[in-house]
Amino acid sequence: MNIMLAENLFIGASLFIGAFIITSSSIFILKTYALKINFTDMPTKRKTHKIPTPLVGGIGMFIGFHTMYYIVEEIGYIKYFGIFISTSIILFVGLLDDWYKSKGKDMTALPKLILQVVAALIIYLSGIAFTGFKHPLTLEYVFLPSTIKLVVTILWILGVTTIINFSDGLDGLSGGLSAITTTVFFIVAIVKKESDAAIIAVILLGVIMGFLKYNKFPASVFAGDSGATFLGFLISVISLESAYKQVALLSLVVPIIALGVPFFDNIYVVFKRIRENRSVYIADSNQIHHRLVNKGLPPEHVVKYLYIVNLCFALSSIILFLTINFYSN
Repeated sequence: MNIMLAENLFIGASLFIGAFIITSSSIFILKTYALKINFTDMPTKRKTHKIPTPLVGGIGMFIGFHTMYYIVEEIGYIKYFGIFISTSIILFVGLLDDWYKSKGKDMTALPKLILQVVAALIIYLSGIAFTGFKHPLTLEYVFLPSTIKLVVTILWILGVTTIINFSDGLDGLSGGLSAITTTVFFIVAIVKKESDAAIIAVILLGVIMGFLKYNKFPASVFAGDSGATFLGFLISVISLESAYKQVALLSLVVPIIALGVPFFDNIYVVFKRIRENRSVYIADSNQIHHRLVNKGLPPEHVVKYLYIVNLCFALSSIILFLTINFYSN
């Protein structure tokens, strides 16, 4: 093993461990305070938990991520502050939604959508965007017009953010699925030597593990809307910086396959809601995890089953990516 590789492994491990420790420590402190001010998810007929559960996972993950992100700060001034400001907006609107829910109310969907679009626009302006693809015959890079580039980037960010949020229905589910997907994008970033994306991914993995310490069954802390949208937003950013950077045409599907369970399940749910003339953003029990629980499967078994399915998607996406990468080089 050469010195350069050893140094990179040490840096990656340090970022992961640091993110894990800071996230888990922050959540440990925050959950006690959340119970005092009733910032909790209350049990309902639709939910599986039986006691009020703190909604501070998002805050803890934000602290853990940005502490380590600030320490390493190797991806450039504009990108650094672009990600910081945009994720701050995502966290704010998510916490506002969580606060409404803790009081038995629902936040209007339109303000949430507007703020999420603003956050996605900031990411685009910071230089993180879907810019184009390699032509399959000439292998020349095809740059998209600015308008199309903007629209595709924003739609992708909003889409990934939403599907990860929608998958947050059982203890450990959204966190585990996010960890699997982030690992795929980390591998893609390493292979493509996209150090910016690799750094963000390894920090996010540490953050997710620190959160899952409290969110695995039976959960003592929930991500809340703030945490689930924070995860989805950052996963979309990592994919734009790795899987969607200088890609061959066929490899455009790699990130979709990597998202696996949350992507295909929520595509089904959204179309079902549209077909039934219901709001896309109104929660129901059509997600696959709810359907499996309603069939009598224990929630913890459902989570493990969906982990396995998502791992299969993840491995398929990695094999597809490596195959395309091999033949295109």
